[in-house]
Amino acid sequence: MCTVKQQYPDYHAQPVAPFGDTQARLLVVGLAPGMHGANASGRPFTGDFAGLLLYETLYDFGYSNRPTSESLADGLMLKDCRITNAVKCLPPQNKPTTTEINTCNPYLAVELKALPEQSVILALGTIAHQAVLKAYPLKSGFAAFGHNALHTLPDGRTLVDSYHTSRYNIQTKRLTKAMFADVFASIGQLLAHSNQQPT
Repeated sequence: MCTVKQQYPDYHAQPVAPFGDTQARLLVVGLAPGMHGANASGRPFTGDFAGLLLYETLYDFGYSNRPTSESLADGLMLKDCRITNAVKCLPPQNKPTTTEINTCNPYLAVELKALPEQSVILALGTIAHQAVLKAYPLKSGFAAFGHNALHTLPDGRTLVDSYHTSRYNIQTKRLTKAMFADVFASIGQLLAHSNQQPT
């Protein structure tokens, strides 16, 4: 069987590292690298449909210096924001297995522990939501996934949920630009409130 790297020699085709500000108070957690997206480009949510609304919204809310993410050499920088995935490698059939999620979960746990106090974690989709809970570690019943739902975590950070920015969700209007903007408005209020807290 031909490997992805053999079939697409120019593709990144390796684990995809987190991208963005290492001191960020907002961590966006996605699902996994897409075959022709992050698996090709080497940057989360870059090169496929799922990144279009995400990067446009990050720009609109002041988290990036440009509204699109095209390649590792495009000059894009994130401000107070970092993006990662629950699974770091391209999964079979583009859908992560439980084994892959469990294997990558310790990496996510390390990323979460490195966040500043009172940070916000944005989970894009149910799998990302459950991966964050597992990384804490918390039982899945600790917090139910719900679009624009806010969950206070034991360490004072906040988990915010959103439907994933997938082509399917956007084309079926399960997730609209306005709905996604509402999520970022909630995040902005949380981070503004944390700025007012005594240090």
